[in-house]
Amino acid sequence: MAEELTLDLEELRHLHEIAKRPRILSLLTTEIRNLEKLSSETSSSSARASQIPAPISTGTKVSPVIKYSPLASFSWDQDNDKVKIYVSLEGVDESKIESEFKPNSFDVKFHDIQGKNYRCAIVKLHKEIVPEKCKILVKPKRVIITLVKASKVNWLDLHFKEDKLKPTMDKEKDPMAGIMDLMKNMYEDGDEEMKKTIAKAWTDARTGKTADPLSSYR
Repeated sequence: MAEELTLDLEELRHLHEIAKRPRILSLLTTEIRNLEKLSSETSSSSARASQIPAPISTGTKVSPVIKYSPLASFSWDQDNDKVKIYVSLEGVDESKIESEFKPNSFDVKFHDIQGKNYRCAIVKLHKEIVPEKCKILVKPKRVIITLVKASKVNWLDLHFKEDKLKPTMDKEKDPMAGIMDLMKNMYEDGDEEMKKTIAKAWTDARTGKTADPLSSYR
């Protein structure tokens, strides 16, 4: 716009120089002044705009929340040294796997599999592992997650579970209370036959038919 005004002014000034009639000269003079004023205002606006600092990018990006679909199925087995987890997934891109192994947990994320994301994670493992030795192997129809055991012991489960069959024998606790907890846990976790056996033993002890199994602890 500033360039157009400059050209218009030059044209009007040229016409003003060659005009002879007073009325035409007056009209040209008025129009030249108007354009000069407009040109001055336009120049001032451009100068102020150039002084406004450009917005500074902070570099902070808001990451979208990634949603994960549940795995259809997975299985596992073990030997003395390691545990292998078999995840049934097809079309897994190894470059789009995100994994994190810790001594007591692992988290493996599979991204962009036919438009979906999947996750296989256990927040507390049954026993400790060696994170730096764990690995992931991608097959055409499944993924194998290998966890290297920190000690050569048999895992009863992937998830950590309290040993309910181990009685608590704190120094400040009554020894009989530990046995009571043991009997209670055996009753709660046992099958119907176990429950009947434990219930009968308690009933017989209380009615005097048999000796109280906890008498030695009282």
